[in-house]
Amino acid sequence: MKEGFTGVGFWEHVWVSTLRVFGAFLLACVVGIPLGIAMGMSPVARGIFDPPIEFYRPIPPLAYLPLMIIWFGIDELSKVLLIFSSVLAPMVLGARAGVKSAAIEQIHAAYSFGATRWQVIRMVILPSAMPEIFTAMRVGIGFGWTTLVAAEMVAATSGLGYMVLSASRFLQTPVVIMGIVVIAAIAYAFDHLVRFVERRVVPWKGRG
Repeated sequence: MKEGFTGVGFWEHVWVSTLRVFGAFLLACVVGIPLGIAMGMSPVARGIFDPPIEFYRPIPPLAYLPLMIIWFGIDELSKVLLIFSSVLAPMVLGARAGVKSAAIEQIHAAYSFGATRWQVIRMVILPSAMPEIFTAMRVGIGFGWTTLVAAEMVAATSGLGYMVLSASRFLQTPVVIMGIVVIAAIAYAFDHLVRFVERRVVPWKGRG
């Protein structure tokens, strides 16, 4: 299988899928973490953003896959946005829950020492929220890989999800199993990477 399954090399399938998932994941972090922090600190932000997030969160990505195709076409954007939409809600809810874990006494003490609102967020609230944010990252990347197969149904010609789906149509069981194992291995490696970073960034988690 020198040319790879469906005429695309195996490592190209891996690379394309990894770019899609981690591109969507990084976008969800950039959007979701600040949004979750804002929702945790501001009743107004929570009132505006909480209803739409809670409304779409239980909907399976396959349900709004046709809308992604209609609105954004069949190029990479629709695939990345579909994965992004599945990762965003866990990131927002994790950051919001993390803000709530900040001790009100610490916040009041920081203000009493003359800290600005930004300093309170950066030095008190964000460190307290980090354990929940890291947990949300681990959950979110799992949702991202789960959604990958659905995203690569959108006229894809490469990617692990596409490879698995194409192999299943031709009853290529070894290829299907290999694709599943590779997806699981990448997700597992990332989970351990996040755990490693978490131990360095928030070493106090789970103590006391």
